[in-house]
Amino acid sequence: MSTEITTATNSAITLSEDDLMNVLESSLYPGAARDSIKMVIGYCKAAGLDPMQKPVHIVPMWDSKAKRMRDVIMPGVGLYRTQASRAGCIGVSEPEFGPEIKESVGGVEITYPKWCRVTAKRRLPSGEIAEFTAKEFWLENYATAGKDSMAPNAMWKRRVYAQLAKCAEAQALRKAFPEVGSMPTADEMEGKTIDMGAADVVHQQPATGRPALPASYPEDAFKVNLPKWREAIAANKVTAERVIALAGSKGQLTDEQQAAIRAPIEAAPAQQQPDADGVIDQPTMTYAQVATRLHAAQTMDQLADVGSCISLVQDAAHRQELADIYDQRAAQLEG
Repeated sequence: MSTEITTATNSAITLSEDDLMNVLESSLYPGAARDSIKMVIGYCKAAGLDPMQKPVHIVPMWDSKAKRMRDVIMPGVGLYRTQASRAGCIGVSEPEFGPEIKESVGGVEITYPKWCRVTAKRRLPSGEIAEFTAKEFWLENYATAGKDSMAPNAMWKRRVYAQLAKCAEAQALRKAFPEVGSMPTADEMEGKTIDMGAADVVHQQPATGRPALPASYPEDAFKVNLPKWREAIAANKVTAERVIALAGSKGQLTDEQQAAIRAPIEAAPAQQQPDADGVIDQPTMTYAQVATRLHAAQTMDQLADVGSCISLVQDAAHRQELADIYDQRAAQLEG
């Protein structure tokens, strides 16, 4: 059986399937299983893509339902750029980074940008230029070194700016060009452990010797770990959803366990004293407390309730960042 490929130069090359497999296996996807490379070819055929441009990547993911690793085909940020360009993208801004933060993340001392902002520009049918901006936070995007570690992996330690810039650009392109797709790119997911749930068109990897996971997360271990997780969430080192994803990769969390992780972290009672006029100051909340609640909101009503707390944060810059998070969560819940 032969396969015809239309290359980036619009010239047609006819190869047998075996020849195409050999080319991809030896050059673009070395070490990948042949069945996974067949998935790449199938994906490219269905989408009208040239596999020799490597528009997609093979990403191993842990399927928590099947309790095994699976290879998943995911687009690269380069594919998003190409498709956006064809759909009317007239440019993407240089990434703008927030202040540098130096702290210990999972026991590793690292300096990283707090956030990255990228704007994609699209020419509308009316001729107007519309701008779509995405702001992504490093702590919400970085990949951990392993299931039992909160430390960043080697790539996110070495390329703290470049990795976050890719995530922000991909998000901006998705906002500007929804027809590009809603699937995260391989660049965003590289090195991350994902709870896939029920998987559809994916392929099983050869056995890796990984021990089978327990059907549910052990309750005794949960009781020990919950205070540590809550402390990390309160310190804005990790979100509740990220904790759930990481813990869920070790065992299925019950609804009650997930609710305990997402539960709002209350502010310590403030010792409020009236001023000379007998007026008591309004209560305050920390950035971490409000951000955690924003990310935990599951409905627009819940989000609106948390949004009213943004004004209780004292720092003006933090209030603006929380407002940006609110807008992002509102777009996700409404979409």
